[in-house]
Amino acid sequence: MTPVCKTKSDPLRIGDCSFPGNVGLAPMAGVTDLPFRRLCRRLGAAICPSEMITSDTRLWNSRKSRYRLDHGGEPDPIMVQIAGAEPGMMAEAAIRSVDLGAQIIDINMGCPAKKVCNRAAGSALLRDEALVAAILETVVSAVRVPVTLKIRTGWDRRRRNGIRIARIAEECGVAALSVHGRTRADRFAGEAEYRTIRRIKASVGIPVLANGDIDSPAKAASVMAVTGADGLLIGRAAQGRPWIFREVSHYLQNGTEIAPPTAAEVRDIMLAHLDSLYSFYGEFTGVRVARKHLSWYCRSRPGAEAFRHSAVRAESAAEQLRLVREFFDQTPSEELAA
Repeated sequence: MTPVCKTKSDPLRIGDCSFPGNVGLAPMAGVTDLPFRRLCRRLGAAICPSEMITSDTRLWNSRKSRYRLDHGGEPDPIMVQIAGAEPGMMAEAAIRSVDLGAQIIDINMGCPAKKVCNRAAGSALLRDEALVAAILETVVSAVRVPVTLKIRTGWDRRRRNGIRIARIAEECGVAALSVHGRTRADRFAGEAEYRTIRRIKASVGIPVLANGDIDSPAKAASVMAVTGADGLLIGRAAQGRPWIFREVSHYLQNGTEIAPPTAAEVRDIMLAHLDSLYSFYGEFTGVRVARKHLSWYCRSRPGAEAFRHSAVRAESAAEQLRLVREFFDQTPSEELAA
């Protein structure tokens, strides 16, 4: 099967679920919470899976899990990512997620974090193809919504079994794949293996989304062309730059770049994001969650280090909001928009 070279931001269909485009936000634990997903949707992300949640439903009463299970006001289709290593528990988590509103279940076999892999979950599962099949078969048969799978290209560079995993997934009824172009051992080192993603795409007939190092509209178009993927997921490049989704989508659709957001728009995006964090978490936790976002938003901007130094020490919502407004008031607009 030869991959079709795609460059346009076309609508994507997974099972019976339709998305308005094919460029989305890659799930990142501790980052892609409900406020950030809603912001990215507003700024052009068509696909926004939830943060990874444990398959152990006994832990779903924890405060962290309750936040991750909240999809209030989130546009359809709601896509929930679960992680675990025991087929029965994964199926139960999928069933419970659907009961809570999930319209797509995404299974995480791509996370390289040690705390996940040490529990034989995430990308650690790539070492055990029989267990992969058991999990996928059990989850797919347990729910009536589409099931998707996030993987890497393999466990390490000597064991790049992404093609075999992709074929297993398709045989088990998985509706789509997303592939980060590195092995688990690579974590985020080196360059993403787009040609490996291309081979994975060519080996199956279900939609494949490419992920890894997509940080500009031109890079997105290049990745689409090299991989033949049906869509893209953007992760780290969206931190502090959630408008990247509209930039990429416009470029894929039209072949031209749009103007970056003005300084006033960046300020307003930041302030709206902060307000949503305070509302979602409450002021105490919201202020603390906001600190990393403030650091990401201001990096590479003039005066960023002094602003970050003050912003991460702010103890109240009012203080953080004041610092953001002062940062934009005191820095020339043309420098902020650079």
